[in-house]
Amino acid sequence: MNASIALCMIVKNEQQVLERCLDSVKHVVDEIIIVDTGSTDETLTIARRYTDKIYPFAWTDNFSDARNHSIRQATKDYILVLDADEYLDPESDLQAELASGLDFYLLPIKSYLSGGESSTHRAVRLFANRPELKYENHLHEHLNLLDHPQLTGGESARILIHHSGYLDEAMQEKDKIRRNLDLMKKAVRAHKDGYNLFNMGKSYMALEDYSRAIQCYKEAYPLSAGRIYLPELITKLSLCLGELGRNEEGLNILKDAVNLYPDETDMRYVQALLYKKAGYLKDAVAAYEACLKMGDRGSTVTEGAGSYKARVSLAEIYRNQRKWSEGFEQVLQALQVKSGYVQALRLYFEITLKAQIPAPNVLETIGQFSAVRTVEQLQTLLDVLYAQRHPLMEEILKAYQITAQPHIRMISKLYDRQYDAAYAEWQESGDAFPNEVGADLALLAYLRGDAELMKAAVPRLNASQREAKLLYKWIGEGTLDPKQMTSLVEELLVTVSERLLVLRENEAFGAVSRQLEQSKREVQCRLADILLDYGQDKAAFDLLVKLYENHPDEPRVLEPLGDLCCKLGYWDDAEVLYAKLKEQKPVYRSLERLYGLYESRRTFEGMRIVWQEIHERFPLSQWKLTL
Repeated sequence: MNASIALCMIVKNEQQVLERCLDSVKHVVDEIIIVDTGSTDETLTIARRYTDKIYPFAWTDNFSDARNHSIRQATKDYILVLDADEYLDPESDLQAELASGLDFYLLPIKSYLSGGESSTHRAVRLFANRPELKYENHLHEHLNLLDHPQLTGGESARILIHHSGYLDEAMQEKDKIRRNLDLMKKAVRAHKDGYNLFNMGKSYMALEDYSRAIQCYKEAYPLSAGRIYLPELITKLSLCLGELGRNEEGLNILKDAVNLYPDETDMRYVQALLYKKAGYLKDAVAAYEACLKMGDRGSTVTEGAGSYKARVSLAEIYRNQRKWSEGFEQVLQALQVKSGYVQALRLYFEITLKAQIPAPNVLETIGQFSAVRTVEQLQTLLDVLYAQRHPLMEEILKAYQITAQPHIRMISKLYDRQYDAAYAEWQESGDAFPNEVGADLALLAYLRGDAELMKAAVPRLNASQREAKLLYKWIGEGTLDPKQMTSLVEELLVTVSERLLVLRENEAFGAVSRQLEQSKREVQCRLADILLDYGQDKAAFDLLVKLYENHPDEPRVLEPLGDLCCKLGYWDDAEVLYAKLKEQKPVYRSLERLYGLYESRRTFEGMRIVWQEIHERFPLSQWKLTL
């Protein structure tokens, strides 16, 4: 015989979502209880179509009071609790789950976030209708299960709750958190237990007040032994430390925790993230690969931590190391899992551009892994291409017969090397162009030698009168005195130089780069990075050697020059540079670079010596030496 089920809800002004919720459960529950705390919209009209058991309740600033009022009205064997912005998955089988006869069930709740992402956590939402069970807490209400250890419970594998309340269009989450913060503080004052402190920490974390969040999590930790939320607490504490740049503190917490909780993918993912931020790249790669083996699982699950997000993070590491083929492979696999993931699309187009993969191949591959089927997908694709000023933008606009805004048409034609057509777009509608195209107008002005067009760019660049005169001189004479260049002018020339490389305007790039080579050291280092990114190794080598002659102890020079010597097979030079780097910048990443050199040369004794030094000086590193 099937157990009977009562749905219990508290609502207020939920006309947008209530019908969806009730439709999802009307055929699987035997009773619907709705407690209304003061709706002024059509909520009650909708509710009456499903039940006559509707009870008004005067709001007391306490969610538990309202929850308890709702469950006291239930007359069935079990109680299912849902919020109005939640709904039951159609494949859920409540009766199959209840056949086990447990007293309560932890149900997975999948929350949908903006950008097409989601996270999943578990909570007790299905439980026996027992008079001794009641809710506690003002805000993050929960059943008093700890008061009744004799009750049996377990995790559900047959039921799934969907939650849309975190979508941007559904609510502004930070505003809601701020409104509820006083209630939470009241709960902590009334009962300063681990759960309340944990939830207070989550609120501060959501508000990006990481210092207060850390304080709450640290207070909660000794009070939370054996609690189901403890892995999430440890993970979030470590993540907050990372947000404040205290990466090694976070890693120290996680070093043993990942072994205590081997099924918590989110925890391993945060460990990988902190390794990456701290420069422990071999450990970061190993941790992300561990996430991929685990898949998305754990008490709290962030969608993609065990799949596409881990792959994108690996691709970012390989991108930063200019290992284009490895990065390309990871980002393709990410797009296979999540075709519209914006971060993966950005990386895909960046890597293929810098690796100089032919445009037809780029389009063919993206068509296989991220086909455009909706207007939203097309908009996402165009947003990515526009942000990158990608040469393929014009082709996409034509392929889908899109009539874009004038400034977007100008951008697409400019980076398709249709300079006259881009200028025509400016002539037709330029007065309405936004400030964000200032650098693009300056680029077009430089390519055309057009001082009038530069005059249009200057106010969009927020340039001063002095800077404007410098830019007009640059257009007119093609040269600038490096001593007169301001940070704004230098930044513009760096941007223009990279875009000239993308446009394959080699002569113009050479002229701009010669200007930058006379600028200050940091600007020259950035120019070297651009040259390396686009495969201009010889020019980068010449520039870096010149920088090294003038700044032989500068880590910002030693790092890329050592890396380039490794790539070109100048092993002895690379060893000298990395040894000097280790002295000037005694951090983990400097030693890892030196180890990589010995590994490439298969110099086993050097590998052993460096590995031993790494593990003596940086015990948080966990990778093993293999000879």
